[in-house]
Amino acid sequence: MPASESLCPAEATPMRIRPLSAPLGAEIDGVNLSQPLPLSAFAEIERAWRERLVLVIRDQRLSDPELIAFSRNWGELDPPGPNPYGAPFLPEHPEVNVISNVVEDGKPIGNLGAGEAVWHADMTYIDRPPKAAILHALEIPPSGGNTYFADMFAAYDALGADMKSRIQGRIAIHDASLNSAGQLRRGYEPVTDVRQTRGARHPLVRTDAVTGRKALFLGRRTNSYILDMELAESEALLDALWAHAGNMRFAMSHEWRRGDVLIWNNLSVLHRRDPFDPTARRVMHRTQIKGEEAVR
Repeated sequence: MPASESLCPAEATPMRIRPLSAPLGAEIDGVNLSQPLPLSAFAEIERAWRERLVLVIRDQRLSDPELIAFSRNWGELDPPGPNPYGAPFLPEHPEVNVISNVVEDGKPIGNLGAGEAVWHADMTYIDRPPKAAILHALEIPPSGGNTYFADMFAAYDALGADMKSRIQGRIAIHDASLNSAGQLRRGYEPVTDVRQTRGARHPLVRTDAVTGRKALFLGRRTNSYILDMELAESEALLDALWAHAGNMRFAMSHEWRRGDVLIWNNLSVLHRRDPFDPTARRVMHRTQIKGEEAVR
C-alpha cells in the first residue's frame, strides 16, 4: 500500500500512513486522536487497518472519554470480558479495560500482570468476538513487554492444499475458563476433558465479510478441541496449526512507547506479549469493538 497523505484539520500537518517493513502493520503520523476526525481522514485510517491489520499511532495523550470517543468511530463498543477480581477496574468508564501489573493498596488496578501472554485472539470464547481492539499506553517499563502480531490471512494462504481441505468446515471450541495470562476466570472450574470445554464454537477458517479473504481462526490453544474428531487427532491437528500460525514470517514486533495507540483486527490477527520486570509499572487502557457473525 503506498503511503497516503490527507490534511487533518485537527493538526497543522498532513496525516501520513506508512506501511511497516514487517509482513503487516502501518504507522500513522500527523493525527491527534483527542480531537474529532474528519470523515475522510477516518476512512483512510480504516482502509489502512483493513489492508495492514495493525495500526501504530505514536505520541497520543488521551483521557478515557477521548479514547472512548475515538473508539466509537469503529462501531459499537463491546464491554470488557470478566476479570478474575470480579468488579470493573474503571466503574466510571466500564467500556474501558485496564491492562496492568500495578498493585495499589493491595489491590490490582488491572489485568494480566507482568508475565508472558501467549499467542491468542481476544474473547473468541463468545459467539461474536470483538472485530477490533484499541490499546493506549499510559505507562511503559524501561524494557520488556513487547507485543507481537501475526497475520492469519497470510498463515491460511501459506497452508498446503491438503491441510486447507482438512480444516475446511471444521469447528473448534474456544475455551472461556482462562484469560490470556492463564488465570482462571471467576465462576469457572479447571478443564479436565477438553471435549467438555465451555466456550463458543467457531470455524477454523473464517471468511472476512468485506474482502472475502480466508483466515485461520484459532483463538487460543489451551483447552481447544475440534468437534467430531478423536481426541488424539484433534490434539495433533491443533498442534500443527498453532506451530504454523505462530511462525514469525507472518508476524511483526512492537516495542511500546508511552503515548502509543495500537489498533488491530482481532478476527484476523493473533497477538502475544513478552514478560517484563514485575517491579516496573506498565499501565494501558483498552477498548474493543463489537464483531459480526462469522462468514464460513
